[in-house]
Amino acid sequence: MSQPHAQPIVVFTDGAAKGNPGPGGWGVIIVTPDGHVTELGGGATHTTNNQMELSGPIAALRHVQGTSGAVAIHTDSTYVIKGIREWIWAWRRRGWKTADGGDVLNRELWENLASLVAARGKGEIEWHYVRGHSGIPGNERVDEIANAFALKRHEPLYDGPLLRYPIAVLDLPDDTSVPQRTAGTSSRTGKVAAYSYLSVVDGKPMRHATWAECERRVKGRSGAKFKKAMSAADEAGILRGWGVGIEDV
Repeated sequence: MSQPHAQPIVVFTDGAAKGNPGPGGWGVIIVTPDGHVTELGGGATHTTNNQMELSGPIAALRHVQGTSGAVAIHTDSTYVIKGIREWIWAWRRRGWKTADGGDVLNRELWENLASLVAARGKGEIEWHYVRGHSGIPGNERVDEIANAFALKRHEPLYDGPLLRYPIAVLDLPDDTSVPQRTAGTSSRTGKVAAYSYLSVVDGKPMRHATWAECERRVKGRSGAKFKKAMSAADEAGILRGWGVGIEDV
């Protein structure tokens, strides 16, 4: 068990899929209390965004299995945080069925993640929500790694002292609580419904009410960008990261 107030192992994770399903990638940054930074990344040729979002913390927790102490995991995926902290208990009670009797998606990944969390010990992992594309250095970097692996683009991964790491990874937001949403939750998949879906094609941004609508616009378009927004603030942050104003969509 870690000592009270001891510096935790700080982790950032992210996942991405181009096409959802399509080629995807995940990225991880691990900062240990002794001042060492390790970047990890991986991908799959046919996957989903949620599968990649789950793959990140699984890889991170496997990597730190031999390092004792508390772990603080930062992710912009409410799906991961709510799933591991809340939804998984009901899924297990129902035999890995959703409330309406459907199969829980990504069960194998959820079981892998839950096993690693349990092995760490009660209270040893804290989950922190960070807004995507809002200038948080660690989040921006893991997003970059995830997208590089999704695109099969070579991305050098850092492994060395924190003092030489070019990213202010310990610049953390004060509020990392999961935001309250007015959007509903899908009873079949257990996913929190998106606030909106955003795309940029040929420099023109657009807001979409459904993923299918967004996918139709970006599919096959070179250089297209797309992202799910989970709140108004998240939407503004994504657009700002793309160099687009909220008034342009």
